[in-house]
Amino acid sequence: MIQLNKIHHIAIICANYQKSKTFYTTVLGLTIIQEIYREERRSYKLDLALNGEYVIELFSFPNPPKRSSAPEAAGMRHLAFEVADIQKTRDYFVNQNIPSEEIRIDEFTQKKFFFIADPDELPLEFYEK
Repeated sequence: MIQLNKIHHIAIICANYQKSKTFYTTVLGLTIIQEIYREERRSYKLDLALNGEYVIELFSFPNPPKRSSAPEAAGMRHLAFEVADIQKTRDYFVNQNIPSEEIRIDEFTQKKFFFIADPDELPLEFYEK
């Protein structure tokens, strides 16, 4: 049996690099570790951190196909972030004019959560600590 230490990072391909870069850095508050333009691929690679820990690679590629989110398709379903105050988090997104689902309660953990979508309609979940 192998031993996994942790999830190293999550890679996200976006359709509009500047829009997604702004969303993940300005709206979500992730910090930039490094940004690289790869001329041979006509692609940006943006390494992002949450609380100083490398978590997301944001990629741009020319004309990527749209991901199906509704109806849900096979593959990774969503990206979830833990937050201390679920209502404050939802209020923040509402004040940013970002459509936010109503807060629900997980029937198994009794924790509160809700979803928004990133600029490419990738489902993002916010889950109460």
